[in-house]
Amino acid sequence: MSTIDQIVEFNREFVAGKGYERHLTDKYPSKKLAVLSCMDTRLSVLLQEALGLKNGDAKIIKNAGAVIPSPWDSAMRSLIVAVYELGVTEIMVVAHTTCGACHMSFGHFKEEMLRRGIPEAELTRSDVDLDAWLEGFHDTERSVRSTVEAVVNHPLMPSDVTVRGFIIDSATGELAEVK
Repeated sequence: MSTIDQIVEFNREFVAGKGYERHLTDKYPSKKLAVLSCMDTRLSVLLQEALGLKNGDAKIIKNAGAVIPSPWDSAMRSLIVAVYELGVTEIMVVAHTTCGACHMSFGHFKEEMLRRGIPEAELTRSDVDLDAWLEGFHDTERSVRSTVEAVVNHPLMPSDVTVRGFIIDSATGELAEVK
């Protein structure tokens, strides 16, 4: 049985047993908080527990590296929606230690893409700069500062929204603010 099939089976049992009842809430974050964080599996549960957040407290937005690579990417779009539609007044950017996006690059992926059957023509498209699109970062603190600046300086982000940056230890959950 595939992992997805196992999940679907678990879900049937979860719903039948009313496991959802302890998670009932509405779409508005009760703490008026959005958190932009990395998609790293170590943070799946650790992030919310280390921050003392329960279901319904915050909008959690995740991507590779907790970055805003472009002012018009999906993470920034989600933050804008969170502010204007869902009442968010504070944003935390939370990167983490030993992040896989650190030192990530297109060169890192290219050979694997070719090996898995992606045509060379797709890797040299003129409409997408894959070097920039798949570039990670080399300094986590600098990346957090850059992401905070991208959010604060976005032309659609109101100045009354508080935006702060942090690095969470991916083993202990200890939070360190980046100034």
